[in-house]
Amino acid sequence: MKIKLFIVLIWCGVYQVINAQVEDYSPTSAPKKMIIIERDSLVVNEITLDEVIVFQPLKFDSKSEMRNYLILRRKTRKVCTYAVLVADRLEKLNARLETLDSKRKKRRYTKRIQKYIEGKFTDQLKKLTKTEGQILVKLMHRQTGITTFDLVKELKSGWRAFWYNTTASLFNISLKEEYNPYEVKEDYLIEDILQRSFKDGVLEKHEPAFEIDYLDLLELWQNNKSHPKEKVD
Repeated sequence: MKIKLFIVLIWCGVYQVINAQVEDYSPTSAPKKMIIIERDSLVVNEITLDEVIVFQPLKFDSKSEMRNYLILRRKTRKVCTYAVLVADRLEKLNARLETLDSKRKKRRYTKRIQKYIEGKFTDQLKKLTKTEGQILVKLMHRQTGITTFDLVKELKSGWRAFWYNTTASLFNISLKEEYNPYEVKEDYLIEDILQRSFKDGVLEKHEPAFEIDYLDLLELWQNNKSHPKEKVD
């Protein structure tokens, strides 16, 4: 009799615990997500979290490969701020010009922006190496979705001359260069450098003008090391 009573008491205790747990997780403020499993449905609590990227340790096949990456990282970090600021000014300039109704106003506004960028960036831009200049052009495309060539081609001849004269010291840089981390290995490495630098707080984070999924990039290049368009200087 005592054994039966003991079993009943245990069962009542277990039931109360289970019931309390069910009540604790009853529908409240948590959003619901419907999961379909083999024609049956199940409602579960869903908590939305910010995406967190866990970066893998850097691995290199040789000292030369590591050295090239570190050089690219230094150059990318050096020109990234210039790319963001210059691209922002040029983009705003083009947008503003579309709202002005007279050539005189457009000319005055263009001259003002031109003076600002020349005063702020001319010395720095002229000191860039060829590789740094090309990275700058690519990052401007990343920021705006428009090539540097297209950003400046509609502007006045004097403004275009500034860009072409400035980049002349960078040898044979193409202002039409696009940023394509899915096809060009150097661009993928630049994106890797940017994402790691954003995470570490070395660079202020700036979203690209077009969609770039870093995890997709990582998988793509890890699974296809012999990509046909590798371009690493």
